[in-house]
Amino acid sequence: MQSFNFALQNIYQSVISYSPRLIGAILTLIIGWWLIRVIHNTLNKYFEKREMDPSLRGFLNSMIGILLKAMLLISVIGMLGVQMTSFIAILGAAGLAVGMALSGTLQNFAGGVMILLFKPFKVGDYIEAQGHAGSVKEIQIFNTILKTPDNKTIIIPNGGLSTSSMINYSTEPSRRVDFLFRIAYGDDVDKAKAVIQKLIDDDTRILKDPASFIAVSELADSSVNIVVRVWAESSNYWGIYFDMHEKVYKTFEKEGLNIPFPQMDVHLQK
Repeated sequence: MQSFNFALQNIYQSVISYSPRLIGAILTLIIGWWLIRVIHNTLNKYFEKREMDPSLRGFLNSMIGILLKAMLLISVIGMLGVQMTSFIAILGAAGLAVGMALSGTLQNFAGGVMILLFKPFKVGDYIEAQGHAGSVKEIQIFNTILKTPDNKTIIIPNGGLSTSSMINYSTEPSRRVDFLFRIAYGDDVDKAKAVIQKLIDDDTRILKDPASFIAVSELADSSVNIVVRVWAESSNYWGIYFDMHEKVYKTFEKEGLNIPFPQMDVHLQK
């Protein structure tokens, strides 16, 4: 009976001595959790005010929330008297090992963050990068998904995409369409230029400003080459490109202008 009373007395003293720590830890947890919610809401309003991309806004809020909650839990456990030095050392070593094993994945993760943050392209843009070209279908944390004109899906890791050169064809509202047409030696160059100019004037998709450009670019082995440059809205680029080639071919034939092919004259001497 005496030993039982002694045990109860020890338990009572332990509870009395440990209660302030427990109460402080609980209060810290409650107040800290409330502060994290306040910070989360404040950041969300700030991101909305800056008109930040929704996917980036959610990602940053989630990352910051997880980091703050982890710091709060470590602080609360430390207040309860748990020695955190060894635990943090083990956690750091494990994190280092995982980071080395997943270095490529972490690089893609960082690349995704950079793309979402600086926005070199957005969903719907037509880009060319890493030897591939297509419309951006989706920007994920680790990869960017492209859809090619012939309906192929291309998955490009964000690590290389964020650190290498890239062409974005959709950044500007208008693009220049370049052509190269050939006529035979002896054909009327001025007539050819006039025919091309007439085709340009008849196409309402071609912009009047900047003005079109037509000039002889080269006296080649088998042809006189005429370069043509016109401007159009980006959405009309391919339509104008294909239509103009067909119109020039048909019109040159009607106007008596010859489109030459490579040929060689051979002279035999006895």
